[in-house]
This record gives sequence, structure tokens and C-alpha cells, in this order.
Amino acid sequence: MARSRLTPERESELYSAVLDLLGEVGYEALTMDAVAARTHSSKATLYRQWGSKAELVVKALRNDKPVHLADVDTGSLRGDFLAVMGQTDDCKMEKNSALLRGLSHAVHNNPDLFQALRELLIEPEITGLGSMLQRAVDRGEVRPDNPALPYVPHMMIGAFAARELVEERPVDQAFLTDYAESVVFPALGV
Repeated sequence: MARSRLTPERESELYSAVLDLLGEVGYEALTMDAVAARTHSSKATLYRQWGSKAELVVKALRNDKPVHLADVDTGSLRGDFLAVMGQTDDCKMEKNSALLRGLSHAVHNNPDLFQALRELLIEPEITGLGSMLQRAVDRGEVRPDNPALPYVPHMMIGAFAARELVEERPVDQAFLTDYAESVVFPALGV
């Protein structure tokens, strides 16, 4: 793949257009033709750069989420969590929730999208969260044998999914912060 042919600015433009289209038409109706038309590029260039619609969509999502959890280290788990929360805003969270809702149906019917989403978005997040939690254990904030430790990713993903279902409201900073303070930190003994 000749990835060096696109400037970072051009790549960002393409990713923005993909996310806009994804929000407008959903994953199933998103076509490489539509992306090519929106970005004034050729379909051949898109396939040469990304190989598939699934890879392009997931790379666009990953590019749109510049916060790497493993890189955030404030010296405390609570501080790390609040620092991560401070790097996004409610509007962006609502947009991301809408995109993930739109993709949740598509991943069940598209193994390539599911695999790309897991490899490029989910696994790095879980790994980053694992690093954050391991630092908390190393600092003595969380006992290494705490039974809740392996379930923190489930708790956080569950918070995202359940808020819409239970309250018919999007996830926002206030909700996630309160959720962490009320559920995650007490479960970890923090």
C-alpha cells in the first residue's frame, strides 16, 4: 500500500468526510463511490489506500479519537479518568455514540467490519484501559486481586450502551463521571 501518497491533511479530510457520510446514511448505505464523490478522489485511490470500506470506516473512527488511554498518566486512577474525560466534549460524545449505534447493527452482518472495529478501536481501548488500571495497581490504589478489575471494560462499555436504552438519553461527561464515581471506583475500592 502506498500510504505515503496522501498528506496527513488530506487523509484527515477524507476521514472527516467518511464520518459525515456515515452519520448521514449509515454504514450499509455508505459506498466508496459516495466517499470518492464527496472527497473529489477516485474510488481506485480509496481502495489502494484502505483496501475495504470496513478498514476505511474504522481508520476514520480511530483518527477521530486521538486520545490514547495508555498515554494518560496523572498519578492517580481518578485523575487519569478525569483527564480522559476532559479531552472530549458532550457534542463529540453524542456524535460518537450515534456512529457506534449506526455501526452496531452493521457489525453483526459484516465480519470484516467487526474484525476491523475490534483490532483498530476496541482492543487498543481495552489495552489502554488495562495499562491505566495496572498503574493504579502498581501505585497501590487498587488491590491486584480485586475481583472487579477484569470487568472494568464491561462496566464502561455497558454504561455507553445502557444509558440510551434505560434513559433514552445520550452519554455525556457528567453521566460518565458520575458513573465512574458511583460504580467503577467503588467496585475497585478507590
